[in-house]
Amino acid sequence: MENSNKRTVLITGATGGLGTAMCKELHKDGYTVVGNYHTKEKAVAWMDQMKKDGYPIELFYGDVSDYDSAGKMVSEIEAKYGHIDTLVNNAGITRDGRLINMKVEDWHAVINTNLNSVFNCTRHVIQGMIDRNFGRIINISSVNGQRGQFGQTNYSAAKAGMHGFTKSLAMEVAKYGVTVNTISPGYIATDMVMAVPEKVLNQIVAQVPMGRLGGTHEVAHLVSFLASEETSFVTGANYSINGGQHVY
Repeated sequence: MENSNKRTVLITGATGGLGTAMCKELHKDGYTVVGNYHTKEKAVAWMDQMKKDGYPIELFYGDVSDYDSAGKMVSEIEAKYGHIDTLVNNAGITRDGRLINMKVEDWHAVINTNLNSVFNCTRHVIQGMIDRNFGRIINISSVNGQRGQFGQTNYSAAKAGMHGFTKSLAMEVAKYGVTVNTISPGYIATDMVMAVPEKVLNQIVAQVPMGRLGGTHEVAHLVSFLASEETSFVTGANYSINGGQHVY
């Protein structure tokens, strides 16, 4: 068992752009950080590169869309690190298309990975948090879960559902010292966003009053803030980080 006296953070979808930035930020801020992966080849390369960069972060396999697989992952992490104090539900995919053309498997894939995963992972860590009278659940949603987006009925439904989950669970566990919050990023400069055609990227930036994309480090900083001891009175909230693109 390692670092059992240190706050341990589990980040799902750790190898993506946002997940990587979160891992680095939380590690720098003194947390014991572990991540989740789904593809072994990518995970091995990611761990090697992160170690070279000074971030010795271990990844654990888990299909977060599957309840039993998520449970096995949590058990393996707890066996090695003792407990999970903060869970960041960051894993997500897109399968965009107008509803009239959407395949049923694309609907279920997005709901399972983006929303059911939040239940699957949280369900396996919440009892331990209650028992220890400390816990942080941080759900990474999206501006498109707040406002909707053409061609994303599946993604927007899942991301909106995440905050409904946040609000209800926050009420259930508040008295146990466990907070539950949502972060809703706008367009962030991840590899996926930067890969879109320049013309489309320029159109996206033109919609943002701040005139730029968000940085992955900016979202990561907000995650670290919500994971801290000092945010014990913040729960059931949805933090927008979108450069003014959607205000309400």
